[in-house]
Amino acid sequence: MQRLALITAALAAFAGGAGAAPDPARGQQFFNATHGREWSCASCHTAKPTAEGKHANTGKLIEPLAPAANPKRFTDAAKTEKWFRRNCNDVLGRECTADEKADVRAWLAGLKP
Repeated sequence: MQRLALITAALAAFAGGAGAAPDPARGQQFFNATHGREWSCASCHTAKPTAEGKHANTGKLIEPLAPAANPKRFTDAAKTEKWFRRNCNDVLGRECTADEKADVRAWLAGLKP
């Protein structure tokens, strides 16, 4: 129950910085799109982020991204921001906006194992 409260609080924090209510459908679309670059989020985390992923370049295994499949995800705000910053730069060539993060988090939070 505490894990769910942490994830819910983190999602609310992202939503608070966004300009609009988080949209899970928009988050799923964003996650799977390439945004004009070679990679999408799904390139490493797979189109089904409840499954284990693999880094597209190094082949390193990545634990599932969805909180339903990996209770540790999104419970540490600093770690979450670090990975968003790094991965958004790889996928977009820039940092993700608050709206983009909120949408992706809303979609991931709604996935079932």
